[in-house]
Amino acid sequence: MPHTSRRGLLFGTAAVSAGALLTACTSNEPKAGNAARSGGAAADARPGKHVTIGFAGPQADHGWLNAINENATARAATYSDVTLETTEGSNDTAAQIGQVKTLINKKVDVLVVLPADGKALTQVGLEAMRAGIPVVNLDRIFASPQAYRCWVGGDNYGMGLNAGTYIGERLKDKADAKVVELAGIDNLELTKRRSQGFADALKNYPNIELVGRQAAEFTVESGQAKTAQLLQAQKRIDALWNHDDDQGVGALRAIQQAGRDEFLMVGGAGSRAAMDAIKADDGVLKATVLYPPTMAASAIDLARALAQGKGVGGLAELEIPSSLTLYSAVVTKENVDQYLATGFG
Repeated sequence: MPHTSRRGLLFGTAAVSAGALLTACTSNEPKAGNAARSGGAAADARPGKHVTIGFAGPQADHGWLNAINENATARAATYSDVTLETTEGSNDTAAQIGQVKTLINKKVDVLVVLPADGKALTQVGLEAMRAGIPVVNLDRIFASPQAYRCWVGGDNYGMGLNAGTYIGERLKDKADAKVVELAGIDNLELTKRRSQGFADALKNYPNIELVGRQAAEFTVESGQAKTAQLLQAQKRIDALWNHDDDQGVGALRAIQQAGRDEFLMVGGAGSRAAMDAIKADDGVLKATVLYPPTMAASAIDLARALAQGKGVGGLAELEIPSSLTLYSAVVTKENVDQYLATGFG
């Protein structure tokens, strides 16, 4: 996978320049105050106080999750003043709690945690904060804001909203347009948020009807099976929105096997394979809505700034924000070259 993080950007897809002047970090700091103020020094690529960042990420059993780990590692390697202590990726809650406790006992300067289960890992986040170790909570949010100093992650509702708006604009002049949705795992909050955003966007286009929905499991096999069911149930559709580009590989197989090409497809997350297909423009896939794994690079940037006592350039406030939500851009043939380097997989 190519480096998905641009060294010249502090927040990658958040579009905040690392070269901007950063100022002292204050509010919501942990008790022991490890993130001492630095008097307004600039948090750029120039070496500063040495920082040890503990990173507890996921098991790389999905293209997006693997990209999270790669982004964190690659970003840390760009800083000569950062040592990254990584754990073995785990989706087991008990194992990840133990790994985070180990990092706390090692007295790392700051923690970056993408929890297997945000609610279940809340207590260990609280433990770190009470020990004076700032926590950057990555994507899956802890149950209490006291368990982290800063949250950074994607916009699931915005993914659905932007996917629906793109499809709506493409079909707004078509009478009785029919759309189907290939969702992710239905019991996940992120899936519910994506579907809600999609539904809300389609309300702005009264000519469009959502005529079918299936929930897959973020795998190629489930994407293929569930798409086949959608196509069998609907003899004509005008658009399909797929929540996840990994399961979209299976969706495209089902579409090819069915010999269907009368509709446009929009993907989700931003895999390199999806972007290559969009660029080639020789199939139904016309766009993908980003859920950028570069958030892990942004989390490393935030962790470094916290540990060095710095804030965010480009903002009037002195402190690093308590949360940073990344935008879900729509990648199309017209702008795909701009995003290719961020494609994962």
